[in-house]
Amino acid sequence: MTASTREPVRAPHVPSEAPSEAPSDVPSDGGPTNRRYRAAVFDMDGLLLDSERPIRDAWLAHAASLGIAFTADEYLLTVGRNRQDCLALMAPRFGSLAAAEAAYEAVDQRLAQSIGERGFAPMPGAVELLSALKARGVPMALASSTRHEKVVQRLQAAGLLGFFDAVHGGDQVARGKPFPDLFELAARSLKQAGDDCLAFEDSSYGAQAALSAGMGVVLVPDLKAPDLKVAPRCLVLTTLRQALPLLTNWHSH
Repeated sequence: MTASTREPVRAPHVPSEAPSEAPSDVPSDGGPTNRRYRAAVFDMDGLLLDSERPIRDAWLAHAASLGIAFTADEYLLTVGRNRQDCLALMAPRFGSLAAAEAAYEAVDQRLAQSIGERGFAPMPGAVELLSALKARGVPMALASSTRHEKVVQRLQAAGLLGFFDAVHGGDQVARGKPFPDLFELAARSLKQAGDDCLAFEDSSYGAQAALSAGMGVVLVPDLKAPDLKVAPRCLVLTTLRQALPLLTNWHSH
C-alpha cells in the first residue's frame, strides 16, 4: 500500500506541559493507521521493562552521595538517548567527561546490587503484546539506546529475549536517537522497508527517530510527557495493553 491510503488514527490528549524538542524534519503524516505493517520494532527501557525509575533513582542516589545536586528533571533530559549523548549531557554536572563515565559505572554497580539477577520487571501488557505478535508470525526487532550487551542481559533476565528476531543497542550506530540510524538498522535486520515497520516507543526522542526512519509509531510515555510536536504524528497510548485490540488493523495472520 502507498502512503496515500493511510487514514490517521486520532491520538489521545497529550499533557500540555510536554516540552518541545522535535526538529522540523520529522514527517507529519499522522499516526499509525489501518494499513498493514509487516514488522514491529520495540524500544526497551520504559516501554517493555519497568527500568526507568530504578535507573533514575540510582543516578539520583549516586549524585547525592557525591554532594552533586542532580535532579529528576535533569535525568529526564537523558531519557531515550544513548550513552555517548548522555555523557555529554552529564559531564558539566559531574565535573568532567571522566567523572560522568565513573558515575555510569557506579550506577551500574548500584543497580546490580539492588536489582540483581532477577532483572527489571516487564511493563503491563508487554508479554501479552509480544506473545500476540509472535503468534501472528510478525517479525520483531529491538532498538534500544542502551548498549547492546546490556540490552541482551536485561531481555534475558526478563524472559523476553526469545521474542525478537534481531536485537540492537545504541552502541551499534554512529548516531543515537533522535536520529533514525538505530531504527534503520532494525528494519534492515528484518529485511523490511522502514514504512513497513510499526515502532513502539516511550520517549519522544525515540518516536522522533522512528518517524524519521519512515515508520508508524505507537508512543506509550513512561517518565516523560510526549513532545507536543511529535505526539500528533503518533498513536499515543497509556499502556501496551491498549495496543492489543488494534493488532487486527496492523498485522494480518
